[in-house]
Amino acid sequence: MNMIKRKGGKWMLFIILGLLTATLFIIGIYIYKCTHYWQPSYRATMNAGFEEKQVVLPDGSMINYSEGPDHGEPLLLIHGQTGSWKSYTSVLPELSKHWHVFAVDCYGHGNSAHDAAKYYLDKNSNDLIWFIEHIIEEKTVVSGHSSGGLIAAYVAAYGGDYIAGAVLEDPPVFSTEPDYFKKSFAYVDTYEVMHAFNQLDQPECWEAYYLRNCYWGQLYMANAMPGLANYAEQYSIRHPDKPVQFFFMPQSINLTFQYVDQYDFAFGEHFYDYTWHADIRHETLMSAIHVPTFFIHAKEQYSPDNILMAASSDAQARKAVALIDDCQLIELESNHLIHWYHPEVFIDAVNRFLVSE
Repeated sequence: MNMIKRKGGKWMLFIILGLLTATLFIIGIYIYKCTHYWQPSYRATMNAGFEEKQVVLPDGSMINYSEGPDHGEPLLLIHGQTGSWKSYTSVLPELSKHWHVFAVDCYGHGNSAHDAAKYYLDKNSNDLIWFIEHIIEEKTVVSGHSSGGLIAAYVAAYGGDYIAGAVLEDPPVFSTEPDYFKKSFAYVDTYEVMHAFNQLDQPECWEAYYLRNCYWGQLYMANAMPGLANYAEQYSIRHPDKPVQFFFMPQSINLTFQYVDQYDFAFGEHFYDYTWHADIRHETLMSAIHVPTFFIHAKEQYSPDNILMAASSDAQARKAVALIDDCQLIELESNHLIHWYHPEVFIDAVNRFLVSE
């Protein structure tokens, strides 16, 4: 009987050790995915043949971009605010199979010029039209995400015969105009906070300040935000040359800060006071687009105090689509960064231009 008990005890010990090992293994995988989520797609992008390059414009401004292999017609990708061309790595390897992809860093982002004189919709867009005319030198499909979607809209509207079509990925159309802006998530969560941060002598890093004051944090995780902010501040002190990362938080949080160390906060200030739009009304901009266009829209949500928790409302997106001559609306339940979390939807929208040829 004692022998049976001893054997039973050993088996129980083995089971406990096995469960503990499995639990630690699962935790390890979770931590690795939280902190290395971007590496597989970046490696795949480099293995697909993308090269990072720079071009200097006649006025001395520099645009940094990544160019893929020439496997088809040109495609120009324009990232959203606080992003980088690297934010497209989730779709670049697949797109490069059928396209000649050019993914740029907008002014004030990544390795492109950090010059506040260029932080305007018309100036950044006109320089990208120059980029198409002098670097790509062929008829091009242009796509932009978020504020990059507004830039893509301008390029599509005023790029002339060089523009074959456009994909506008969740641009903040109408929602960032002065009469609505303060009711949008972008304003209360980011630009209002960023404006306040810019007025300080920066006693702590942006990531910590943002976490202490962001709208979504106060709405959903108010008790946890001070601790997260303190962690971010200590991380930035220990790793001054790295983006802040939380090993215990999902990639959606870490992705928020992935490229912010290469972002000029003066760009956000121009967005906050609306000068970035250069007095261009969105209705005028959308009405000037006369090329085939796909508008990808993450459907609306509202907070309890009626803040729009999306780039634009459903009605605003549909109004934009109606103003564009030849535009199809693609709606889905998603967060804002559609090409990262739903790459198949974005790739399908872009590749529809291949089917129509």
